[in-house]
Amino acid sequence: MIDELIRAGQAGVKIRMLIRGICCLVPGITGYTENITVHSIVGRYLEHARIYMFGASGEGRKIYISSADFMTRNTTRRVEVAVQILDSAVQARLVDIFETSFADNVKTRVMLPDGTYSRVSPAAGEEPLNSQEDFFNRAYAARPPEEERRSWLWCLLHPARRAQ
Repeated sequence: MIDELIRAGQAGVKIRMLIRGICCLVPGITGYTENITVHSIVGRYLEHARIYMFGASGEGRKIYISSADFMTRNTTRRVEVAVQILDSAVQARLVDIFETSFADNVKTRVMLPDGTYSRVSPAAGEEPLNSQEDFFNRAYAARPPEEERRSWLWCLLHPARRAQ
């Protein structure tokens, strides 16, 4: 997989990767991986989106979500699932998650060509953005009203009474 990403980058494809943990691909090496950037966000939440986008925005872009990352154990010894997202509203939401993650200027570290990471900070006059906190706040604001949450909880706790 790393070799394929490097080949794509050398062919001029701009590759942005958000990798939570270990990354064996070193980006930004002139003449080799200069079209590849690697960001890492380690914050309050361990899980992260596994969104794969291919192509520029518009009709030709293909967006997938997956149950796994591209670690060898997931590509050779397990059965994992990736599905293409066709619904335009869901695609827009995934693009927003992707772009918000890359706009994070609080928890993001960027991998440098020597394999070390450099912390990203807000530019002068730029608002701090912690993407994980932003996603949490959005989810909290979109939660159903108290009455509806109680009815959902009731249905979950008393499945036999759902039809009543």
